[in-house]
Amino acid sequence: MEKMRNGFLWLFLLVFIVAGCASTRTTQSPGEYVDDSVITSRVKTRLIQDQALKAFDIGVETFRGDVLLSGFVDTKDQIDRAVTVAKQVPGVKSVRNSLVVKKEKAG
Repeated sequence: MEKMRNGFLWLFLLVFIVAGCASTRTTQSPGEYVDDSVITSRVKTRLIQDQALKAFDIGVETFRGDVLLSGFVDTKDQIDRAVTVAKQVPGVKSVRNSLVVKKEKAG
């Protein structure tokens, strides 16, 4: 009887641990979080290395391989370039663009 109770306890603990590490639609598992952090770092690095984009502070967020770009740039061409650069990073599934072209100040 004691062995059976211990077996149920171990089974309960195993199920609890596995469920605690699982991801849902709005949360990530620890492995997914690490993967997304790597993707974010790679995208930021490539944006900084790109001569047309390095002067801009472009925000990068990643959730399950989907990248969100945000911030301000000077031209529509720079937006297109940032999206292209991000899409070329390994692990990127999609890129959502929330970049905005800065408006010139009236003089």
